[in-house]
Amino acid sequence: MATLLTSLAATSAAGDIPLALPIDCTLGDTCHIQQTVDHDPTSGASDFSCGLLTYDGHKGTDFALPSLAAQAAGVNVVAAAPGTVHGVRDGMADILQISPNAPDVTEKECGNGVVVSHGNGWETQYCHLANGSVAVETGDTVAIGTVLGQVGLSGQTQFPHLHLSVRHNGNVVDPFDPDGAITCDAPSDNTLWSDAIDVPAGGIITAGFAPAIPEYADVKAGTANAGTLRRSDNLVVWGYIFGGQIGDEITLTINGPDGEVIDQTVLLDRNQSQLFRATGRKAPRTGWPSGAYTGSIAFIRGDDILDTATAAVSLH
Repeated sequence: MATLLTSLAATSAAGDIPLALPIDCTLGDTCHIQQTVDHDPTSGASDFSCGLLTYDGHKGTDFALPSLAAQAAGVNVVAAAPGTVHGVRDGMADILQISPNAPDVTEKECGNGVVVSHGNGWETQYCHLANGSVAVETGDTVAIGTVLGQVGLSGQTQFPHLHLSVRHNGNVVDPFDPDGAITCDAPSDNTLWSDAIDVPAGGIITAGFAPAIPEYADVKAGTANAGTLRRSDNLVVWGYIFGGQIGDEITLTINGPDGEVIDQTVLLDRNQSQLFRATGRKAPRTGWPSGAYTGSIAFIRGDDILDTATAAVSLH
């Protein structure tokens, strides 16, 4: 099987603005690209490769963190290109819109944010910054990498992320496909990124063990993983995934000192931008053998492996 992703070279056209990564994280490790610009003018949605890493009307690129714990630890948002700060907003609360006490953010969907003008009609907008973290003021000059603030939960958010919008003369531009010509299986290598960026069609955000199927809220919070378990505990492996589509397969296996504990394949029956799946076994009456246990997860689409992950736990 082959791993399915889109690798985009860094070749911007004359007159375009080259962009650096706008967030201080490592793609595929401490963050991932959750959503990109919607290119479908109808009520449907399509990303630059005719995939589903977007939703209807989405006007930017979302760089997602793996958990609320990662966001709380602090992740810097930085200027993607040199320019002048055109506008800022701070003071909005860090509350996910899925929370029961979520505020009305109508006309303030960006939350706390910064707009930077780069000349020749180009500007970038950085949304959902943490309350109190905005580090620049209108009129400030910024260089590539200047810290603008930190990733937060303000505005229209359902998970911790930076939303980057790029505009030219007021029009939305997809940095992965600035000319707007969609070629599906052969995306253009003309991007705005100064360094090449791989965009997986989906992936595994995190994986772990638990003594029971965890609450989804705990998975998203980053508190679901158990590093050690007792021999009398039930044994559950789980995976947190993005970019799920109907027909995708998720395989979950556990192996221990005496060999295979479980091997299960789950078929997705609907599209989901984020999801988690888990499987496991009840502890035998005499308890599990002491030692190291490994969980393996594979995210599969047709003949392609989108991603794999492993987790480990010690039983004693």
